[in-house]
Amino acid sequence: MDAAKTHTFLDFKHGSPLISCRFDPSGKHVFYGAEDYRVWRYTIADKSKTEINVDAWVRGITFADGGKTVITGGYDGRLIWTPVAGGKLKPIRAIGAHDGWVRAVATSPDGKLVASVGNDLLVKLWNATDGKLLRELRGHESQIYNVAFHPNGKRLVSGDLHCNLIDWEVATGKKVREFKAASLSKYDKTFKAVIGGVRSIAFSPDGSRLACSGITNVSNAFAGVGNPSVVEFDWEQGKQTIEHLSKGKLRGVGWGVAIHPDGTVIACVGGNGGHLLFWKQQEGEEFHALKLKRTARDLDLAPDKLSLATGHSDGYLRLHKMGA
Repeated sequence: MDAAKTHTFLDFKHGSPLISCRFDPSGKHVFYGAEDYRVWRYTIADKSKTEINVDAWVRGITFADGGKTVITGGYDGRLIWTPVAGGKLKPIRAIGAHDGWVRAVATSPDGKLVASVGNDLLVKLWNATDGKLLRELRGHESQIYNVAFHPNGKRLVSGDLHCNLIDWEVATGKKVREFKAASLSKYDKTFKAVIGGVRSIAFSPDGSRLACSGITNVSNAFAGVGNPSVVEFDWEQGKQTIEHLSKGKLRGVGWGVAIHPDGTVIACVGGNGGHLLFWKQQEGEEFHALKLKRTARDLDLAPDKLSLATGHSDGYLRLHKMGA
């Protein structure tokens, strides 16, 4: 993979602004949430789209049952299960999961559990097959923005508005430890509000590294003026190792982050236009940046580890290929 040769190979016009995107495990489809209160399945081969009527803005998208089912979490607090295949996509299960916005969802490596987090300060674990609530995890004191399972499946990490990260034991629901991505959250005395939060979270494939993206150096909370950032932790030690910033001090938020198997850190940036940024593990400044046409609100790395999907504020889904 040669990140410096990354190029956009598809601009698909949906129309309504996009707020999320995820490849399905087969890599044949990209599911994305839009401001039209729908989730859509985009089929790469024939460039077609199929709707799922979820009646909500959806930020959380994950998959279960070996990729046969997509599970979405919306601002209405519901989790919805829908088959991935078929000419018409009709939900088969909907549950009231959280009081307020479901900010993120994740599936355990063995496919048996789904984790959801939201504005009610709770992390919840569900049976991925039947939607039964298994456990509630309490410990956050601000809205929880993101969640991810460790690749070994034994631990779970969640991050909130104040950028507190909690490491949970999956089997018991016990809090193991807590640490903080301090630079990604700030209290604005003029606006009298906290700006920031763990906007995206990702483990390296081997589980040794944890990356959190967001915004730092905020000078105007009301206008969201600040710089995109990715903060990395050594997972075993729970200590920050580096903060990845942009050479040109781009304005915007790091809305999505991924760690490639070769070690490269990738983030999408929204704000003053959009960018894809690429960093080497121990370097603070990116070694490559790809200018995008509009603000990018989400990022996903394809199963083949060569393609990227980004969802945009201008109503486009864009696909990018990293050079071989």
